[in-house]
Amino acid sequence: MPTDAERTWAAVLRLHAAVLPRLDRAVTRASGIPLAWYDVLLELREAGGRLTMGQLGERVVLSRTRVSRLVDELAAAGLVAREPNPDDGRSAYAVLTAEGKRRFLAAARVYLPAIEREFAAVDATQLAAVADGLESVLGDRAP
Repeated sequence: MPTDAERTWAAVLRLHAAVLPRLDRAVTRASGIPLAWYDVLLELREAGGRLTMGQLGERVVLSRTRVSRLVDELAAAGLVAREPNPDDGRSAYAVLTAEGKRRFLAAARVYLPAIEREFAAVDATQLAAVADGLESVLGDRAP
């Protein structure tokens, strides 16, 4: 019989696998940007619009190669710009453009209500308890 910790982990994995594709479809359909782009734009916006590629990679939990490809795609779409890092010639900054901010906000108008709909069947008290419990697991290890 699995422990409560094992059941929780299994539920987190199943929930992620089930909900992420639905959220991705909703955001992509409404805004034209995939959820992976949204995640990068979100992190840039929350950081004041500019992060090194390494910082961005830590925040979006993707490999450096994947982050670099996403930033290339976003730059080609005009949503971010790459700027050289004057302190380290080997790295660059990803910088949120005005168009990137506009498209992020348009996607957020769909994404945030979609999250609420996914969790609408869960009692508010239970939802808060789950969030608190999962956040305590992260503790100070959160990115």
